[in-house]
Amino acid sequence: MSGHLSSITERLVERLGRPVSAGDRARARLHLLDWVGCAVAGAREADVARVAALAETEGQGPCRIVGGGRVGPQAAAFANGPAGAILEMDDVDRRALLHPGPVVMPAALALVQHLDVTDGEVLLDAVVRGYEAMIRIGRAAGPSHYRFFHPTGTIGGFGAAAAGASLMRLDGERTAWALGLAGQQGAGLWRARHEPGSVKALHDGRAAANGVAAALLARDGFRGPLRVLEGEQGLFPAMAPDADPEAVLAPADGWLIHEVSFKPHAACRHAHPTIDAALALRARLLPFSAHPRESGDPVLRTIRVETYRDSVLFCDKPSPTTVPEAKFSLQHSVAVALIHGDAGLARFEPAALTDPGVAALRARVSVAVADDLTAAYPARFGARLIATAGGVEHRIEALDALGDPENPLSPDAVRDKARALMAWGGMTPDAAEALIIAVEGLGLTFTVADLSIALPGRAA
Repeated sequence: MSGHLSSITERLVERLGRPVSAGDRARARLHLLDWVGCAVAGAREADVARVAALAETEGQGPCRIVGGGRVGPQAAAFANGPAGAILEMDDVDRRALLHPGPVVMPAALALVQHLDVTDGEVLLDAVVRGYEAMIRIGRAAGPSHYRFFHPTGTIGGFGAAAAGASLMRLDGERTAWALGLAGQQGAGLWRARHEPGSVKALHDGRAAANGVAAALLARDGFRGPLRVLEGEQGLFPAMAPDADPEAVLAPADGWLIHEVSFKPHAACRHAHPTIDAALALRARLLPFSAHPRESGDPVLRTIRVETYRDSVLFCDKPSPTTVPEAKFSLQHSVAVALIHGDAGLARFEPAALTDPGVAALRARVSVAVADDLTAAYPARFGARLIATAGGVEHRIEALDALGDPENPLSPDAVRDKARALMAWGGMTPDAAEALIIAVEGLGLTFTVADLSIALPGRAA
């Protein structure tokens, strides 16, 4: 770009051009490993298979659908987006209220395969820049946008386009065009969470494919609007009335990928601090009894959850009847965490929903908004449990969810999570370890081709 950088998009592009360090790439590998595990496990879900089947009607190409065949870049990004999101274990930026991994990773992976890029560092650099663009715009959008829109869908295309522009080494002008084109196509209404189905996960695929198309078109000279964010009838005026456009350019120490959270539990992120508090309560009460008895272990009779307003808005579901509803139920999450000592994938399957013990304990859980925790949100995702057991009141606070930067998951824990997800997705232990090694060695001793070979898929 030449001349004065007048638009926010142009100034953001300038920031995206700064160098990526070895430490930044190491963090990107960790998020890639997390996404790969989520995508392998999610690929076996029926609705993800339906999206993959639709993608395969577009014809063959060089890009791998996780667990499927090979297609063109838009089709691969479209199919792999839902795979990484559908199980609700994808990474999340708290302040932007969006999930970068299941949008940026499918787009970047599809494009490196489409363009026959072999250098793993090039892929990792693109991931870092894609996360940056998506998070910065998401953080600036403000709470009014989140009221009606799923930001991963509406804003995710910016991250996918930025990753694509980085991979293709587009100049500043064409990178800005790519972001402008992506912003024109973002979509994702929260109506998706009010009715049965997997539309929320579909948003990720559409955003990833949107970003792929935007980057490829901009490369070939297709102009995008430079004031797509702040201009008249742009994203912020139209869809985010309390946005702070200049926040897109807020100072930060390093790349924002380091501030993104990992999700250890198989539930909506809004349920995670409540699950953490329930697990802490269980540990305090061991040996634990969920059911009243005349004598013996302490009996947990009442449980009150206090948490921030959005957690209650999204996850107050006392009687879930489907797997997605259970993943968005504070009551169910508390019950399974207390009874089983974890909130893994199996705890949200149909058998867990109809388990009489779980249902009985769910019925004893009440939910309320806490003003202090709401005031701290979204910088902090917090919850407290107030429970009575054996005539004694117990108060447990989890002010930062496990996996947040203040309460981080270790690299070993992320690796163990990925290993468990790959097993859930049907990979053999040997195949899973080969995939983990390929991800962790990407850009060091392994190439993009090595990663592509290690991904599960169907022979052509």
